[in-house]
Amino acid sequence: MKFALVHEWLTPKATGGSELVVAEILKHIEADLYALIDFESTNPNSYLFGRSIGTTFLQHLPLASNGVQKYLPLLPLAIEQLDLRAYDIILSSSHAVAKGVLTNPQQLHICYCHTPMRYAWDLTFDYLKSSPLGRGPQGWISRYLLHQLRQWDVISANRVDYFIANSHHTARRIWRCYRRQAEVIYPPVNVERFPFQDRKEEFYLTVSRLVSYKQVDLIVQAFNQLNRPLIVIGDGPQLKVLRQIAKPNVQVLGWCPDRVVEDYMAKAKAFVYAACEDFGIALVEAIACGTPVIAYGAGGALETVRDIRKHPDSGTGLFFLEQNPTALIEAVQTFEASTAAFNPERSRRAALAFAPKLFGDRYLSFLERCVRDYQSAISTNKF
Repeated sequence: MKFALVHEWLTPKATGGSELVVAEILKHIEADLYALIDFESTNPNSYLFGRSIGTTFLQHLPLASNGVQKYLPLLPLAIEQLDLRAYDIILSSSHAVAKGVLTNPQQLHICYCHTPMRYAWDLTFDYLKSSPLGRGPQGWISRYLLHQLRQWDVISANRVDYFIANSHHTARRIWRCYRRQAEVIYPPVNVERFPFQDRKEEFYLTVSRLVSYKQVDLIVQAFNQLNRPLIVIGDGPQLKVLRQIAKPNVQVLGWCPDRVVEDYMAKAKAFVYAACEDFGIALVEAIACGTPVIAYGAGGALETVRDIRKHPDSGTGLFFLEQNPTALIEAVQTFEASTAAFNPERSRRAALAFAPKLFGDRYLSFLERCVRDYQSAISTNKF
């Protein structure tokens, strides 16, 4: 059987959980790779260097290498231009439009969905509020385009035969948006990459893209009041603002190489996270270092972090239940009163449940089951 694997975009700046899933799938399945844009096959530091990757007309538009989000209205059209007729099985890794590729009745399409398109669904009003495109006459144009995008998103979900979700939280969102069931397979976390350290230093850490929905400003505000040392690592449009509001106890480092992130992650007193994530790989990476997690108690965090107050024998962190500085301050104070209850070795063992091998085994097992069921359905004319 011939496989095609479709992802949204492949650039040196795109190094999140969805890209880790693509890399892991390619370790197990020989597939031709496609994306809206590709600037990784020409990147000598990438595992995709020199690989032949199919792209769309967006590849040749101005500033495409910085991301194609600026061409949002064109993304559905672009993904539909990929000609995949030569393949038996289409695998998509989708957080926006990759699942919208066109297929025929003889092809099987399995989508690993990291999230239904956030800016079209859950975060519509956040994006409109934080962007100049959300105000004035252009704001009404933006609202209409997002309305059209939601309609296309639901229609394109019907092109998928089987959905996989990266968490139960995402599976519920898939049902909410598309009314489709999804198998839950947690994404791979490179646990071995992160060094285990049982002795911690007296600073807190957050690592994140610096965009509004990540709520990093909330963390900075809380630690401004706590006067505890905080390290912020990440890049994004909020970088300048965070540096302006940060008091001397808060260091906003911006982007850092992997080895620096790993070192801070291993030494931190606790890892702090305030976003509602679909899964949250960074939380598992911190746990792999034996570092406790203080996280907003919603979304994927509820599936990866165990609150020490409810699970005294297996706790890996604790939650705060409201996204505001006051709730986070109280959580930090509660954590500091109970640090002796955390066991770094126990955290490390808990992180092993998300190791890449387990992802590979579960993904391949589900793929085989889907192929078997699909072929059976075709042979008995059930479609």
